[in-house]
Amino acid sequence: MTALPRKRFYQEARAEARADGVAVLLDGKPLLTPARRILLAPTEALGTALAAEWARAGDRIDIADLALTRLSMTAQDHGDASRAPWTDEIMKFAGSDLLCYRAAEPDALIRRQEQAWSPFLRWTEAALGARFRATTGIAAIAQPEPALAAVGARLAAFNGWRLLGVRRATEISGSAILALALEAGAFPPAEIVAAARLDETFQAERWGVDAEAAAREARIRRDFFDAARFLELLAR
Repeated sequence: MTALPRKRFYQEARAEARADGVAVLLDGKPLLTPARRILLAPTEALGTALAAEWARAGDRIDIADLALTRLSMTAQDHGDASRAPWTDEIMKFAGSDLLCYRAAEPDALIRRQEQAWSPFLRWTEAALGARFRATTGIAAIAQPEPALAAVGARLAAFNGWRLLGVRRATEISGSAILALALEAGAFPPAEIVAAARLDETFQAERWGVDAEAAAREARIRRDFFDAARFLELLAR
């Protein structure tokens, strides 16, 4: 979803509960999605947060700054029709999950990966019944079919909104396991994104980081926390 910034065209933004969801009213008029549907958040918490997002906007409205709105509009306009492709995308990550490919060296990185990543694999086995295999190096390994089936069953239980949140967290983190742990509230978001960015953090500590790389890292973490907040508001 892309749109050029435009001058703010309203004074007041507020949430309004309706029979089929929570609308965002801008000067009393409901906010519409790109498909010209009234945006209706499925939870009061998300609807209130969406209204607050629009209330905080400055003199110029830039959709790039409205993370919850972007996710919500995508979920409402595409959540039903896109369930299959979104699920397929997440399952591809599960089949080659970041947490299952460990460094062969140096020892310091090996230890940090073990400490940071293994708790998530243990959680996945305990919570989902999905036991993933880990390997050293980058040569692809096949994950057990029961593990992938368990992930697929978990995804099938989500509505389009939650599935979008998991998909977004998966593509940012590179890990379906981390995204599912985020959706379940099993670990703090800060711990999850730290696990996702462990390799990059390790390299930055060793070799330093330039301004461009630092800005990119900040964007990745911001986007991850936006997805985390979206999922958290859907759970209330």
